[in-house]
Amino acid sequence: MASTQRCLARLSRNVLNPSIRPTAGRALAPALIPIQQVRTAIAGKGYKKKDDASSKKKKKPRKTYLTPDLKEAEQFALLDAIRYIRAFEAGLDPKSPKYELHLKLRTLKNGPVVRNRLRLPHPVKTGLRICVIAPRDSKAGQAALDAGATVVGEDEVFDAVKEGKIDFDRCLCHTDSLQKMNKAGLGRILGPKGLMPSAKMGTVVKDPSSAVKEMVGGAEYRERLGVVRMAIGQLAFTPEELQKNIRHFIDSVKKDMAQLSDRISKDIHEVVLSSTHSPGFSLNGDIRGPDSPNPKDLVSVD
Repeated sequence: MASTQRCLARLSRNVLNPSIRPTAGRALAPALIPIQQVRTAIAGKGYKKKDDASSKKKKKPRKTYLTPDLKEAEQFALLDAIRYIRAFEAGLDPKSPKYELHLKLRTLKNGPVVRNRLRLPHPVKTGLRICVIAPRDSKAGQAALDAGATVVGEDEVFDAVKEGKIDFDRCLCHTDSLQKMNKAGLGRILGPKGLMPSAKMGTVVKDPSSAVKEMVGGAEYRERLGVVRMAIGQLAFTPEELQKNIRHFIDSVKKDMAQLSDRISKDIHEVVLSSTHSPGFSLNGDIRGPDSPNPKDLVSVD
């Protein structure tokens, strides 16, 4: 029989042996890891650190378009702006480049927009191609051709449109040809392009000749992103002709804004004049400044 001292020695070695002694740092069994992760996530859910970006207060989106302070902007008299613009257009055909006027509005981003059509005192030639749906040999068709229409006809126009040949920028329809045009089914082709004549848009007319003359000499404008833009004159225009067109355009836009609801506030913040190849020049409302050139010197382009 083994002695008591030998049994105690063997027992002490088994107890103190690190290979069988449990340790606090031993990893969990793989099957228990998901359970431990869930417990950790639940325990720390209430103590999740807030993200810096989410902790900041979100800025409310602007309801109006930005209108910079014009006190810090360099502005020009009309004659000075014309002189600089013509310098940018030097060497080009004065009949090709055009003056453009940009009216920046103080207005809400959401709401009705300014949109209209007008005939300037001195029309700007834009090379607009106009189609008139009317019998070519009729009185209305011949009058439309004499007024400057590019394409006139009925069946030949319908066939060309269906084949994808749309060689015009605007389309008018004589009232006598309206029923025939509707039967031709051009709406699915011309409608998405904004070319389908309709009585609501004023493009179904009794007198195509007058409508063509108005369209050739007239111009459309529409507010986009708080700005109304329109070609205001040819580079060969005199300062007096350009000034009349600018005044007529601004007066027309002001009338459009006045006809809006009393709850809609719109007004002109800045007037910018540019051309086809020049930057924009903010106008200060004056015709001439202390160092402005003589208007006679701006009549022709070198």
